[in-house]
Amino acid sequence: MKRLACLLALVGTPATAQTRCVTDAEAQAFASVAIPEIIRETGRVCATALPATSLVRRQNGAFLVKYEAEANRAWPTARAAIVKLSDPAMELLVQSDYARPLITSLLVPQLVGRIATGDCPTIDRLTTLLEPLPAHNTAGIVVATLKYLKAEKAKGRPVDVPDLPLCPEGR
Repeated sequence: MKRLACLLALVGTPATAQTRCVTDAEAQAFASVAIPEIIRETGRVCATALPATSLVRRQNGAFLVKYEAEANRAWPTARAAIVKLSDPAMELLVQSDYARPLITSLLVPQLVGRIATGDCPTIDRLTTLLEPLPAHNTAGIVVATLKYLKAEKAKGRPVDVPDLPLCPEGR
């Protein structure tokens, strides 16, 4: 609960989030920044369910280097989007070197904590299928999937989806 409170303080109040939104490019930057830590944490969660040679369990190597490079490239866009969503008083914190590890340490456990070990083989298969794609494309798939799930939730379907305030098309 403390992590959620810290995150809400960082990105502002719910009223603020309703009046501000992130573009697809900004959402992709968020995804790009989070993906390396999501992969690492997923590997830890799935350690008992997958062989050590599983792609998702590799804690270093070319696969993660590709995502880390994309995360570094995307960080300025993600940081600007966080500033846009944040309380203006938080801007200096978001501009600091501490912001990125703080944000990923708050978000990643919220996402990866939902993984059941029975899902690990499917996650590993999906990761293996995504491996040849550029990291930017993987982040794009994450955002497209998020938009789809949000649309399904808006139709009244029971979908558990993060509440990232995505801008409507064309904005």
